[in-house]
Amino acid sequence: MANNTVPFVALQHRDFRLLWLGQLISQAGSMMQVVAINWHISVLTNYNPLALGLVGLSRVAPIIFFSLVGGAVADARDRRRVMLITQSAMAIFAASLGLLTDRGLQSVWPIYLLNALAASASAFDSPARQALIPSLVPREHLANALSLNSIMFDVATIVGPLIAGILIGVQGVAIVYWINAWSFLTVIGALLIMRPANQEIKRTASLGSVKEGLRFVFRQPIVRSTMLLDFFATFFSSANQLLPIFAAQILQVGALGYGLLTAAAAIGSLIAGSAMGFITRIRNPGAVILWSVAIYGVATLLFGISRSFVISLLMLAATGASDTVSMILRQTIRQVVTPDELRGRMTSVNMIFFMGGPQLGELEAGVVVALFGASLSVITGGLGCLIAVALTAWKAPTLRKFDEDDLKQANIALVVAGK
Repeated sequence: MANNTVPFVALQHRDFRLLWLGQLISQAGSMMQVVAINWHISVLTNYNPLALGLVGLSRVAPIIFFSLVGGAVADARDRRRVMLITQSAMAIFAASLGLLTDRGLQSVWPIYLLNALAASASAFDSPARQALIPSLVPREHLANALSLNSIMFDVATIVGPLIAGILIGVQGVAIVYWINAWSFLTVIGALLIMRPANQEIKRTASLGSVKEGLRFVFRQPIVRSTMLLDFFATFFSSANQLLPIFAAQILQVGALGYGLLTAAAAIGSLIAGSAMGFITRIRNPGAVILWSVAIYGVATLLFGISRSFVISLLMLAATGASDTVSMILRQTIRQVVTPDELRGRMTSVNMIFFMGGPQLGELEAGVVVALFGASLSVITGGLGCLIAVALTAWKAPTLRKFDEDDLKQANIALVVAGK
């Protein structure tokens, strides 16, 4: 990894700091809305697991349809301007949820529709945002910036659900939607006052540029294997969508307990992300990724077995910690080996795997819950994750053997090529 001598050195760079602070507030609002939507759907459908699974489908379908186009747009247009449009759109969709709920919404389809529209906007927003980050910090501070992004996300995921759980219990879900709508203004403000270097437009967003991005991803073994591992691991061991059922029926801890369960993974992730911000080198990042995902699967399995609220919290925290270590290393490797003009498209392909795995997994989990119960769904998911790790370690030796020398060589190659 980079030889950082100052913890969280990436925050010394003004534009990255502005974006990071804006995202911290906005992401907290977004996590509040995720909790609110899940609880809202649960209440309206009397905790129907299939209805909860459809929340995931309403998120993932637009990402599958639009993310490749979003990546091409991110590589062909000013990434900051793309984000201004997408952030404004997501604010409008959140406000619409608040308005409909204030008027006594009793049907679930508007929630699914607005959730899908927000996911469509994120399919354009995420490639632009992730491709923008390497241009805001020097290459040697990129891993530190990604660690800080993980910390930002984790803090938001802790604070957001806790606030949402309290507000839902006291005032209902509408106020949560309104707060999320206002939170997008922080990112919009940060983008407006940033002074990034002008992005040189080298191409138009076209079918050919989309194909170029796909060719790069699937011809680059280390990029391909990290994405496939992410997809299958999260597909099998995605339990977040079932937390309302665990909170209300299995652990019997109510709305506040649901907020704590949702925040537990983020607490573990925050601890791991903070620790990663102080680590200057990892000798075998490929092997660490595989072991981290294996721990994620074991913790998921134990969460499904647990009937103790405390143990359940600890297992969810373990899933968050292990996933964060894996995520930071995966992102660092992919960003370093990918030329700048392809980063938006690489990120868009990764979105299909990164978002598609857990969201399709949530739909699969809803079906298994309906047939066999919530606990068995999570237990078999943890086992599926472990099988995915074993198969990846066997079939993808490039990832298993990837070490710090490979990372340095990739970095040097891009610098020499002027990327």
